[in-house]
Amino acid sequence: MRHPFQTDIDIISALPAVPRILDVVCEATGMGFAAVARVTEDRWITCRTRDSIRFGLMPGDELKAETTICHEIRQHGRTVVIDDAVADSVFRGHHTPALYGFRSYISVPILLPDGRFFGTLCAIDPAPRLLNTPATIGMFRLFAEMIGFQIESQERLASSQAELGEERKEAVLREQFIAVLSHDLRSPLASVDASMRLLARTGLEEKPLALIHHAQRSVRRMARLVGDMMDLAQSRLRSGIPVARGSGEGLEAGLRQVVAEAASGAPNRHVEAQIELCEPVRCDVDRIMQLCSNLLANAIEHGSGAAPIRLQACSGGGKFTLEVSNAGEPIPPAALDKLFQPYFRARVAQSRQRPGPEGLGPEGLGPEGLGLGLFIAAEIARAHGGTLRVASGVEETRFSFSFPTETDPVGAVSGLALAAR
Repeated sequence: MRHPFQTDIDIISALPAVPRILDVVCEATGMGFAAVARVTEDRWITCRTRDSIRFGLMPGDELKAETTICHEIRQHGRTVVIDDAVADSVFRGHHTPALYGFRSYISVPILLPDGRFFGTLCAIDPAPRLLNTPATIGMFRLFAEMIGFQIESQERLASSQAELGEERKEAVLREQFIAVLSHDLRSPLASVDASMRLLARTGLEEKPLALIHHAQRSVRRMARLVGDMMDLAQSRLRSGIPVARGSGEGLEAGLRQVVAEAASGAPNRHVEAQIELCEPVRCDVDRIMQLCSNLLANAIEHGSGAAPIRLQACSGGGKFTLEVSNAGEPIPPAALDKLFQPYFRARVAQSRQRPGPEGLGPEGLGPEGLGLGLFIAAEIARAHGGTLRVASGVEETRFSFSFPTETDPVGAVSGLALAAR
């Protein structure tokens, strides 16, 4: 059963200075027993001791509060010093020295910086000792003050850790809420998208058909945002984005599909793709496609329209490599270290941002996203045991991703995780 004052006992036990203080107290005065005691209105509890006279108290042990002089000190708040209880005019008839068999005694109140009374720093000995000197009293008071400050520091630290624990719990709940909400939003979005496709096939006139296409683009963008938020929540809840590494069948076709979709979404941009997979790539195909799509979207959004975007993907020698490069203003050096953080967007020259049709943003892709694309790409790379790197200069900005194709990825999970996405 936990001691009702265990927190106070633990605080004193955690202070490395206390044992040394008790040693110094005994060595300097010749006293055989010294202790830090927690004293309340009705309790006297040992927190830490040094005992060379076999007084017998251990941390957690108690004395009846009313039998101790410390109980009186709690009431009047003053230091008590007894050189010899037999000869002391105040304490020679006091019940405590006779009850506990000591003749010399000193006890100093331990006050916290905010004025709260914690307990006492006390010492006893069965023989008379010269204690009532300015040096001895000053030493005890200094040590008591030091202990008081350290107790308050430990209490603040414990309080901060408790608050941090609560904040972490709240953060987990928020991430779980985002994950559930993102998951539940996918079905209605898919329903809207299917309805738009059916409407587009009904032979509508040009103007309503254009509105439907506009709505389809918005739905697809919403679906990407929802997917990004779901991936972010999963990444934080599971310490990484889950991947289901399979045989890699269909990877080349998947990459070509991503390139075609990117080119279709940005008809004013030219994407050159060179894909040569000379050996199988064990990977999560859907996740690699997602990584590739995010890199192409980033290149389309930030790259210069005067030069093509280039994608190169190859496998061989036990390694898969994918690179996406674009021309345009270089990424500022200060932004490179933060580029793969969630919600971060590198702010570059406005010349890299060209308004697209219908007020949709650069090249008709819609307004800026949540700033999660590169973060998610980097997490997918890490989950495959690889690293996503960036090099940016005057001639081009290049994102490079590679990983060994013959080893299991970091944090790989079963195919069930893929089905749950």
